[in-house]
Amino acid sequence: MIYQSPTIQVELLEDNIAKLCFNAPGSVNKFDKETLSSLDAALESIKQDASIQGLLLTSGKSTFIVGADITEFLGLFKLDDATLLSWVEQASAVFDKLEDLPFPTASAVNGFALGGGCEAILATDLRIADTNARIGLPETKLGLIPGFGGTVRLPRVIGADNALEWITTGKDQRPDAALKVGAVDAVVAPENLEAAALQMLKDAIAEKLDWQSRRNRKLKPLTLPKVEAMMSFATAKGMVFKVAGKHYPAPMMAVSVIEQAATLDRAEALKVENQAFIKLAKTEVATALIGIFLNDQFVKGKAKKAGKLAKNVDSAAVLGAGIMGGGIAYQSASKGTPIVMKDIAQPALDLGLGEAAKLLTAQVKRGRSTPAKMAAVLNNITPALDYAPIKDADVVVEAVVEHPKVKASVLAEVEGHVADDAIIASNTSTISINLLAKSMKKPERFCGMHFFNPVHKMPLVEVIRGENSSEETIASVVAYASKMGKTPIVVNDCPGFFVNRVLFPYFAGFSGLLADGADFAKVDKVMEKQFGWPMGPAYLLDVVGLDTGHHAQAVMAEGFPDRMGKNGKDAIDIMFESERFGQKNTKGFYSYSVDRRGKPKKDLDPTSYELLGKEFGELKDFESDEIIARCMIPMVIETVRCLEEGIIASPAEGDMGLVYGIGFPPFRGGVFRYLDTMGVANFVAMADKFAHLGGLYQVTDAMRELAANNGTYYPAA
Repeated sequence: MIYQSPTIQVELLEDNIAKLCFNAPGSVNKFDKETLSSLDAALESIKQDASIQGLLLTSGKSTFIVGADITEFLGLFKLDDATLLSWVEQASAVFDKLEDLPFPTASAVNGFALGGGCEAILATDLRIADTNARIGLPETKLGLIPGFGGTVRLPRVIGADNALEWITTGKDQRPDAALKVGAVDAVVAPENLEAAALQMLKDAIAEKLDWQSRRNRKLKPLTLPKVEAMMSFATAKGMVFKVAGKHYPAPMMAVSVIEQAATLDRAEALKVENQAFIKLAKTEVATALIGIFLNDQFVKGKAKKAGKLAKNVDSAAVLGAGIMGGGIAYQSASKGTPIVMKDIAQPALDLGLGEAAKLLTAQVKRGRSTPAKMAAVLNNITPALDYAPIKDADVVVEAVVEHPKVKASVLAEVEGHVADDAIIASNTSTISINLLAKSMKKPERFCGMHFFNPVHKMPLVEVIRGENSSEETIASVVAYASKMGKTPIVVNDCPGFFVNRVLFPYFAGFSGLLADGADFAKVDKVMEKQFGWPMGPAYLLDVVGLDTGHHAQAVMAEGFPDRMGKNGKDAIDIMFESERFGQKNTKGFYSYSVDRRGKPKKDLDPTSYELLGKEFGELKDFESDEIIARCMIPMVIETVRCLEEGIIASPAEGDMGLVYGIGFPPFRGGVFRYLDTMGVANFVAMADKFAHLGGLYQVTDAMRELAANNGTYYPAA
């Protein structure tokens, strides 16, 4: 053994080839501080052994290296600039040491080689992947750029245009795509990987492969003609800004770094990368996006633990077809759990099956599925007009019309048609789970399972715990949601549960602005362009449906009359009473038509302004800061109340619920990250300026106390 540490082992194979194996404790290899330090020491030991003629990098895990250890990032990034720069430079130097070894080097890539894992293989001369490999640099998804030489080596290996696409999108690449652009030199079956890599390395040692010129290309400036370079980078900047916009600086920074480094050698190019990396590491966007990644891991970890308590869900049923039922059936069937879709009317079943078929056809057209796979998924959905086929279902999801009496009647009925240990869940967005549980003989096997529309696109499922729901029930529904490819968050019962409870105060803030004369189109523009929502409140209400919004608003007003009760008509009432329900009937705040591609197109509608003007008078101008404050303060305070009341268990789950459930701008990280970034004291001072607007603008005593103590919702890294 040439070198051994808890994370890396180096042994000498035949023909004087050293094999360096990444094999950390745990399920995956990561580049944490310990592994980087071990790699440096291992390479030093290899350099000192004059007998070695080649080096092979391998992994002892089912996957190569998943990237850097992101749990270390937030602490690292709090270091001062000079200390952080020193750390990045030292880490980069380890990869240079690998690249500068005096003999050929090769990587045998199995599974994921992402981030630092991709940068490690780029530092070797040859790269062989197995058919399961995924290779990429996802750092821009965390608000960063590659920091261990990725922006320098990748363009010199696969060309500037390909590298710009890989780095700015952050997508991982399949082995065939990586082979096509030259990121890997061969793709082989997993069982042949090490043998093929060793043979290629032996060919390089025997000078049958020109490894020196490959390496030399990575040390020099990019060979890109001046005019071509100018065109390439100008095009990239335009495309990247169109997609990333002003709120996500990392992709644009990546283009700039590659452009600046194009005329430099490796040493100077790495200086450009290092400086840009620490600049991005200090941004609020990086903190927010890294926070989302860590929160996502935390939520998925909780779901995994729940799986240990859960009963197996091998078959399911959904009651109520149509768009929502069809979406749930599609999601379950496409992820491998057969499902019965039951309704009382054949046209509804046809609509539900049609919805599933439409989604599958779109996947086949995009090349993401095949007709055979489509048929298999559709065969996993059994339509039924009676209860007989659901008798053996492990989980039944009730998704009938959003009406307490109808749901209660269906739930009482279905209980008599399923096994004693079958779990029953209601897909409701507002109706109390405790109220619905009263219609059941065994309320312990019942809970809420709130899907968001459209089911196939929205990642969140709220699992609502009733006062009688058993732990096995909650765990089983969480496990089923995870199996469906969703992110489940457990919340306690209250009007609107978590997501709708905090969304409707946001709508109330918007309605208050309109009552005071604000232009709904300007409010939308500010909330989209400046705050970063995917849709402004008027547009979102049109998409949700103003009839749905009107109903939910009444539920919220009844549940929280002191804060959400209303005096007189608001904008939602006006639209509802004029039967302007939004996209579903082509007129809401905006009017809707279909463009040439068949997508809904929204336009300003004079009728909306007339209706609102009759009630609220002439339009007035509001500053952007006031628009943001009046919309966001109620949502933020209500989210904090949900944490204080135990509706949500942690800031992490609250933030993920908002990002995944209603598209809270990821670059802000969620309400609790937003509060910590702004400073709780600064938020309290801002809210107090609008306290005269009513109960929704009153901060809680606990918030005031946290502000006074300069506290945060997330622990300091």
